[in-house]
Amino acid sequence: MLIMLGSLGVSPFEVMVVMLPLLSLSAPAARLVARWVEYKPATLTVAGAGFAALVLAPWLTLLARACLGRGVGEHLQVTPVLAALVICYTLGEGLGRLACLSFGCCYGRALVACPDWVQKVFKHWHLVFSGETKKISYESGLNGLAVVPVQMLTLMVNGAAGLVSLYLFLNGAFTPALWLCLIVSGLWRAVSETLRADYRGGGSLSAYQIMAMVGIAYGMVMSLVFPVGPAAASPSLALGLDTLWSPTVVLCLQGLWTATLIYSGASKVTAATIEFHVVRERI
Repeated sequence: MLIMLGSLGVSPFEVMVVMLPLLSLSAPAARLVARWVEYKPATLTVAGAGFAALVLAPWLTLLARACLGRGVGEHLQVTPVLAALVICYTLGEGLGRLACLSFGCCYGRALVACPDWVQKVFKHWHLVFSGETKKISYESGLNGLAVVPVQMLTLMVNGAAGLVSLYLFLNGAFTPALWLCLIVSGLWRAVSETLRADYRGGGSLSAYQIMAMVGIAYGMVMSLVFPVGPAAASPSLALGLDTLWSPTVVLCLQGLWTATLIYSGASKVTAATIEFHVVRERI
């Protein structure tokens, strides 16, 4: 976000004026939505947090512009901010699936339970998890079985969409960048849910699939309601990278990462026991 919005001449302070309230509201949504959908108090959902951020971002951007005053927040426009946010979300969800591999969550269906064509496609390209502390093991009993590699598919699909959209953004095509990321990540969320075996809530369509489809429509409508104005600057990658060349920015990022680690880093579903004993010497 700092690099992309910085490439438009938005200062790190202006980015923080938008992002800190957004993170303060969307981060708790990750836990609240999961509790509402999956009835699990210790689960976090990036889909819930992303949907909340998408809904709030246009209005927090307008509020930031009003608070900063004329001339200060002139480069803060809704569509570029939304585009940058959705690109960050798409890339983040893709890379974040590597963490899912570590914990064994967000896992795919067992190949033996899939249709024949799915088994043929993933016969040589599947995942096998092992370990009793993996979520796939203690929640679904799929320890040691070949499953659909949903995490890796998400990494490839979202990673590709995010990089292409980033290229479009840096070339000034804000609306196409927003639409591409919205459509690809939203449709893939809806499709990938059918390949997953973890509990996603009741009903033929999960709440996450519904949020993904609503999010596509909402984001596209917002880009039409708040089109890119003439004051939008032409992106400069060098200018964006310059925003990181500041001790204040680096310290703020480290503080943000530390707060994130404290908030979500301590597991509430796994525990450990350390035991010490004395080995008596024999004479």
